[in-house]
Amino acid sequence: MKAILITRPGDASVLALRDHPLPQPSSRQVLIRVRAAGVNRSDIHQRQGGYGTDPTGQIPGLEVAGLVEQCGPDAHRWRVGDPVCALISGGGYAEYVTVDERHCLPLPPGLTFVEAASLPETVLTVWSTVFQWAHLSKGENFLVHGGSSGIGVAAIQLANAFGARAYATAGNDEKCAFCEQLGAIRCVNYKTIDFEQALSLVGINVILDMVGGDYTPKNLRLLATDGRLMFINAMRGAETSIHIPTLMQKRITLSGSMLKPRDAQFKADLTAEVEKQAWPLLADGRLKPVVYRSLPLSEAAQAQQLMESSGHIGKIILEIP
Repeated sequence: MKAILITRPGDASVLALRDHPLPQPSSRQVLIRVRAAGVNRSDIHQRQGGYGTDPTGQIPGLEVAGLVEQCGPDAHRWRVGDPVCALISGGGYAEYVTVDERHCLPLPPGLTFVEAASLPETVLTVWSTVFQWAHLSKGENFLVHGGSSGIGVAAIQLANAFGARAYATAGNDEKCAFCEQLGAIRCVNYKTIDFEQALSLVGINVILDMVGGDYTPKNLRLLATDGRLMFINAMRGAETSIHIPTLMQKRITLSGSMLKPRDAQFKADLTAEVEKQAWPLLADGRLKPVVYRSLPLSEAAQAQQLMESSGHIGKIILEIP
């Protein structure tokens, strides 16, 4: 099969389309013939060697959509030919990938493979962090930084669908307008307006932050009593300052999560809950995939460069005809 391999740690030029052995499904796994694969910042971090291991020879990619090609031993839910999308632990930039059958979701009716491939990583990340861990509830105020990203797009829609009031930040007026059209009450252009001042009277209950760095003190001041600040990345720096009395006075919960290293059972339980709670929203239009651009698998380097430029709104997808 053809696959994109990381030839050495480095910039996007180290990605190469190569021949690679066809994987074989083991117990409780299915083999998926990949039709589309999502591009995520985690893929870039992996390519750069950011996870502390040499990525040479690895195939990036954490989410795919395609057709079940083969079922391994003890895999009983899916049949050959079933259209699915799935959260995977790696290997998505390829013509085929194996995955735990419990981590697959049915392709939502009416969606293309490209649209479906934009969903698993973002929806499962938002659900586990915002709803399971931070317990965002109906009537609460929710803020997501990077509102026009894949995560932000999913977070705004899910918050609205479950009765919360969504706010966002983004890097230009076009992105802010898009977030507001998507359902955010207000999206602040952080390059021209101080988001802390703009939202100081709101009283935010839950913040989903992928920025870190100097955003952290601002986030803490914005949070209401019993507020929850959840980290899923630290793009502006891992080091920050925390005013401990603010945490104490407001009883703030400060936490974060990484979905990629969680064990198979956690991901299976999470996938089952997302299928029950969030997947029906795709049928009635309250949750819609937003794809900025799709490129052929051979242009994986260009796709990652596009993501690094932060010029996109929604997801970037690789297609495999």
